[in-house]
Amino acid sequence: MSNTPLESTAIVTVTFNSANQLSAFLGSVGDSEQVDIPVCVVENASPEGEATERIASEHNAEFLSLETNLGYGGAVNAAVRRLDPSIDTILISNPDVAFGRGLVSELAIWLRDHPETAAVGPRILNADGTTYPSARALPSLRTGIGHAIFSRVWPENPWSRRYRAEAITNDEARHAGWLSGSCMMVRRSAFEQVGGFDESYFMYFEDVDLGYRLAKAGWTNDYLPRASATHYGAQSTSSDPSRMLRAHHDSALRYLDRKYSARWLAPVRAAIHLGLNLRLRLVLRRSRL
Repeated sequence: MSNTPLESTAIVTVTFNSANQLSAFLGSVGDSEQVDIPVCVVENASPEGEATERIASEHNAEFLSLETNLGYGGAVNAAVRRLDPSIDTILISNPDVAFGRGLVSELAIWLRDHPETAAVGPRILNADGTTYPSARALPSLRTGIGHAIFSRVWPENPWSRRYRAEAITNDEARHAGWLSGSCMMVRRSAFEQVGGFDESYFMYFEDVDLGYRLAKAGWTNDYLPRASATHYGAQSTSSDPSRMLRAHHDSALRYLDRKYSARWLAPVRAAIHLGLNLRLRLVLRRSRL
């Protein structure tokens, strides 16, 4: 990696009906550092493609228009394949995020100085300034099931708190099981070693799965709270909440089925399917009230 890591860093953002957010995002990228950083805007075949391309051009960002919607992970993978071979580190971000000052350089320097690290994520702030739990433990059978069943009806249950790593409240850098894909930087060699995002996850859990596979390959996922970004909320996923709930449910089942795939765990998988299906029905019923 270069001694000046920003020279070998690029930013990738995926858009879908995100034209009204993109200009502010690209502006925050420009304000965050004193040097220009190449940005690739990947348009996931939404009706706002032309407007998105125009905004990208106004900010001197590369624009990649996909013929079909590949999902978040698939779109990121498509952009990474197009990046110049000199790019060593890639900051992956949603377009509804605003970068804090020095965010990109903080993350890039961390990867340069920690060769065992494959991915590093900043503190992610909600719009109200509170900290979002973006660096979590990998879902286990106990924490994953407890969080899935009780998180909406009992938000402060111990399984959800453990899964979200809420007991860790200091500002020190630490390892995490996985990092939120809304804003994280990856080492390109590690990302490509594990095949990038698994494109079978159209939406949700692609970041959980990536953290799991990077750890299995011997890498670490690190949380660096002294760097920060603000996430203002996903407009592209808010138009059809029931569809998003089903997508999250399907991705959770896919992840748990693969992680616990041994034949002797078949009864456990059946119980997980039963519990998550009942939870989905309950949540959908409440959302219609």
